[in-house]
Amino acid sequence: MPLVEETSLLEDSSVTFPVVIIGNGPSGICLSYMLSGYRPYLSSEAIHPNTILNSKLEEARHLSIVDQDLEYLSEGLEGRSSNPVAVLFDTLLHPDADFGYDYPSVLHWKLEQHHYIPHLVLGKGPPGGAWHNMEGSMLTISFGSWMELPGLKFKDWVSSKRRNLKGDRVMPEEIARYYKHYVKVMGLQKNFRENTYITSVSRLYRDQDDDDSQDRDISTKIEKSNFIKRNWEIRGYQRIADGSHVPFCLFAENVALATGTLDSPAHLEIEGEDFPFVFHSMPEFGAAINKGKLRGKVDPVLIVGSGLTAADAVLCAYNSNIPVIHVFRRRVTDPSLIFKQLPKKLYPEYHKVYHMMCTQSYSVDSSLLSDYTSFPEHHVLSFKSDMKCVLQSISGLKKIFKLSAAVVLIGSHPNLSFLKDQGCYLGHKSSQPITCKGNPVEIDTFTYECIKEANLFALGPLVGDNFVRFLKGGALGVTRCLATRQKKKQHLFVERGGGDGIA
Repeated sequence: MPLVEETSLLEDSSVTFPVVIIGNGPSGICLSYMLSGYRPYLSSEAIHPNTILNSKLEEARHLSIVDQDLEYLSEGLEGRSSNPVAVLFDTLLHPDADFGYDYPSVLHWKLEQHHYIPHLVLGKGPPGGAWHNMEGSMLTISFGSWMELPGLKFKDWVSSKRRNLKGDRVMPEEIARYYKHYVKVMGLQKNFRENTYITSVSRLYRDQDDDDSQDRDISTKIEKSNFIKRNWEIRGYQRIADGSHVPFCLFAENVALATGTLDSPAHLEIEGEDFPFVFHSMPEFGAAINKGKLRGKVDPVLIVGSGLTAADAVLCAYNSNIPVIHVFRRRVTDPSLIFKQLPKKLYPEYHKVYHMMCTQSYSVDSSLLSDYTSFPEHHVLSFKSDMKCVLQSISGLKKIFKLSAAVVLIGSHPNLSFLKDQGCYLGHKSSQPITCKGNPVEIDTFTYECIKEANLFALGPLVGDNFVRFLKGGALGVTRCLATRQKKKQHLFVERGGGDGIA
């Protein structure tokens, strides 16, 4: 397969790439690393603390993990991902991490260039994806070591930069710099294209009765049974230095979706939500505070949501001496609240928020507290132009408050507008938008291939793996699937006499 010349500018190409990866965050980076020929092997001295898994690994010590039976290896393992390969790869990289141990990885990596599968990684910004856009004042939820990618320890990178790592948790901008450096030091730059925006990804079909017919994109209204599915056509544009857009068209045998789910903040879909005092992201809210727009305001900020991003917003306002009204639908005793899953010693700031949620809640007999008041089992009915909001309790009681600002942080959706039906048809619930928790992309759990679309893969938050720890398993599953298919192709090629031009 010929390679496109190394260039920072995408151009229309008649070359069909074996793989195009959409998204250059940690999922896309890790997949590029493995498609570039890096292979994980069991280290010579390694003994995994899980004795059953260790005995399975010993059976094929000479083989890379990519060449082993992932279903067999992952059988019986448990972890904080619903995807078995994600749990397997995590326990190989971070044995018994959930029990508080910091055991070294049982894997070592070899670059085997004959396993290289040509591919492109397309991203809107620099390698690292959404990590470059996250609010800088907050620590990551995961330890630095859990954010690292194969082959480069985060602590080693930090020490090489002569930075002091004061704790196990780090700032998002450190992680973003690490990912950008990782692509460079691992020699992956030739596969990456920045400032690319995808406008359509569609199937090309060929009339099965006509071998000489041209590939075509057919509408969903035409009966497809007479057509054979061919490659993917990827259209988009690239922004260049002068701000102009350069369109491109690429072809790929396989497409891997690694977009993450942070593109489009979720909305309440209520009256007045589009008023300028209503924010939907931490960067927006942080910018308003940093510019002094909320300084000296006596009216509180309304924060909606019960997740960690909402907790970050509470801390941001609290530390800036801005009074907070915190509204969320759940009970404070709800066992599914994320705070219940975080050890107090490791996450003191989040437990501070949770403590306030429990102990500083609003009651009809009292007024708002000076610094923070929580409203469990409440929701926002509407925002008004005079910067007031209407809240309603689970019992139907309504209350109106004057605000200085509002921040709605109730999750986000991926932007899959380049796919048919916004990609909804790929989910477990085909009539609903794709979300990380409620409706992830439905995949084969060992290959990460979409159940409803052959040669289309999804990994990372799109399939429910929201933590970097677990999204690396997606790269392993996809790589094994593509490597296996490549071997079968080569075998067929040899059987047919290879040199006669039949591929």
